[in-house]
Amino acid sequence: MAEISTKPYLLRAIYEWCTDSGFTPHIAVKVDAGTRVPMAYVRNGEIVLNISYGATHGLSIDNDAISFAARFSGVSRDIYIPVECVVAIYANETGQGMAFEATPSQHSEPAADADVSSDKAQDEENPPQTLASVSAIQSDVKAREDDDTPPPPKKGGRPTLTRIK
Repeated sequence: MAEISTKPYLLRAIYEWCTDSGFTPHIAVKVDAGTRVPMAYVRNGEIVLNISYGATHGLSIDNDAISFAARFSGVSRDIYIPVECVVAIYANETGQGMAFEATPSQHSEPAADADVSSDKAQDEENPPQTLASVSAIQSDVKAREDDDTPPPPKKGGRPTLTRIK
C-alpha cells in the first residue's frame, strides 16, 4: 500500500489554526511547470500567496493540490498549486507556521502535457519530504539577503484588497 503524505493534512490544520486565531494564512510556493500562478508576481522561482477566506474564492486544499480563484491587480485568476510545491504555510501577523522541503511536482496541472518517464525518474531521485521550522527558513532568507546582488526595484506599495459591499 502506498504511503499517504502528511503534508496536505498539516496544511489544512495550520490553515484552520490561522483562521480560528484571527490570523491571515499565507503560503510560500516553489513555482514549477505544475503550478498555475500569475508569473508577474513570481520572484526567484517562488511566490507568497494570501489564502485567507476574504482573499480567495472557492479555496480547496485537497490531498493533491490547492486551488482557488483570487484577484491580482483587479483581474480574477484561477490558481492551481500541487501540494508538493508548497514550501511553507504561516500566519502573516506572527510568522508562526510550518515549513516544508520543496519537492518537484509529480502532478502537472490538469490541462498540461507531461513527460511521464521523466517524472518517474525524478520521483526515484528525490528523498522523502522533511519538515523544517519557519525560523530555519527565515535564517535562509536572511542569508540570501546578505548576498551582494541588489534586490529588484519595488513597484509602488504593497498590494491590498479592498472589499466593496
